[in-house]
Amino acid sequence: MRDRTSRRQFLRLSAAGAAAMSTVLRNRVAPADQLTGRVRKALGYPMIQEELSAEDKLRLVRDVGFEGVEVPTSLLKRNTPEPKVLARAAEKAGIRIHGVVNSSHPDLKAAIDEAALYGADSVLHVVRSDPNGSYLENYRRTQETIRRAIPHAESKRVYILIENVWATFLIEPLSMKRYIDELDSPYVQAYFDVGNVLRWGWPHHWIEVLGRRIVKIHVKEFSTKVAMNEGMRRAFRIPMGEGDVPWDKVREQLLRIDYRGWVTAEVPGGDRKRLAEISQQMDRVLHL
Repeated sequence: MRDRTSRRQFLRLSAAGAAAMSTVLRNRVAPADQLTGRVRKALGYPMIQEELSAEDKLRLVRDVGFEGVEVPTSLLKRNTPEPKVLARAAEKAGIRIHGVVNSSHPDLKAAIDEAALYGADSVLHVVRSDPNGSYLENYRRTQETIRRAIPHAESKRVYILIENVWATFLIEPLSMKRYIDELDSPYVQAYFDVGNVLRWGWPHHWIEVLGRRIVKIHVKEFSTKVAMNEGMRRAFRIPMGEGDVPWDKVREQLLRIDYRGWVTAEVPGGDRKRLAEISQQMDRVLHL
């Protein structure tokens, strides 16, 4: 027990030290009321919908104001370039692949290895409900899937980040906090989605509860009026800043927890003009 505790403490200190050093190296000093210099803008690679090579797509992303991208793992078979090809393209274009999305694919170890190949530091993992089975059994089973991958995540220094999505599971922040804390690893934390939680609550409440567990953030808008009248999916198609996300309170809470990290757009993509619009919307709602 003493060895396990010591190892856990060592990993926590190592993770904290690495995060602090990364912050010093990459962030500028920001005014107290702004997120400028504290966050780095990114988007999802599938959002780039120009007919270009992988390298030129990533150059486009850089040109319109983003520093990084997030990519689906090859396990999801989303027609993205082969990982080694994409990794080389990102290096040539000067764009960081900061994380991979693995949805709820159970092979977390393979996803961690793919993240490490890119030099990325996170795997987004979705914990889904089991409508036909036991809630508690699903809770334990999904935790065990993650727990088996923890030693590999720790050895590679790649976070397993659990995201709140419309999976009808862990739909309020105290449950998410408890679920993460029970896994008891500095490399299992939260990937917070600002827009997704409008269906059940308010993003600033989630940020308040999850606090420093939030390692990365997805941004999108949501309109409750559109959701009621036109359907839930259409509610995400509102430009950022024109829906019901209380961006002022989101910014306030992010500053309270001293958030410093990646903020990735997860909205319908398009051509160069559309991606530039997304970049500008992010600047407005985050005051960048």
